Amino acid sequence: MTAAAPSSSPRVALVTGAAQGIGHAAAARFLGEGWSVALLDWKTDVLEAAAAAFRQPERVLALPKDVSQPADVAAAVEAVRARFGRLDALVNNAGIAHFGPLMDTPLEAWNEVMAVNLTGPFIMTKAAVPLMRETGGAIVNITSISGLRASTLRVAYGTSKAALAHLTKQMAVELASYGIRVNAVAPGPVDTAMAKKVHSPEIRADYHDAIPLNRYGLPEELADAIVYLCSPGASYITGQTLAVDGGFDATGIGLPTLRRDQKNG
Repeated sequence: MTAAAPSSSPRVALVTGAAQGIGHAAAARFLGEGWSVALLDWKTDVLEAAAAAFRQPERVLALPKDVSQPADVAAAVEAVRARFGRLDALVNNAGIAHFGPLMDTPLEAWNEVMAVNLTGPFIMTKAAVPLMRETGGAIVNITSISGLRASTLRVAYGTSKAALAHLTKQMAVELASYGIRVNAVAPGPVDTAMAKKVHSPEIRADYHDAIPLNRYGLPEELADAIVYLCSPGASYITGQTLAVDGGFDATGIGLPTLRRDQKNG
């Protein structure tokens, strides 16, 4: 089955976790490319302020919803249909983290992380596909380098993101016949408000040593990759995970001292 030819109406993206960070940067990038955008987030006050800051009410829809709640998700997609009449891209960005050792991770924390990071994209995608298949389009799941390489204190978070990477492949295989492509973006360390809050100077120094580009990424750099994967330029790309991480995943254990010696040599 092939998707219907797209109409001349502006394309529409639905971005979850869009009140701040990577999601907000992606929404801004979509708007800059002429799309209309629905911003979904459970932080109502922050979401409303973020939507108002764009100063484009005719092209922006704020959806104060929770991706782990099926009723909220259904209502969000219906609101997009009522407002814009179409949906061309879904960015499953909403996520939470619990940091702690395996033996100190409560089952409640594990379940909460899985509900948002893994079940949320599953629910969102199932709800969005009936509208998306009318024009075809793209889904981008935001995974993490923590889903590609294990690290300390991230048993729930890393596992949820690894599972989301595989869910991306499952979705890509099954939704291709609807004209819907599905890919993932795996951020490395990114300079978001959350990172600034929880990454001490010592942790930041460790990351700099482990990243060949020797810096944190910017939310705008992640947004560029997300919007590209939703664009016609990525029309033959599906089922892939793109690491946007400054080379972090490529380094393995890394030898920062040798890199510094090479730079100074």
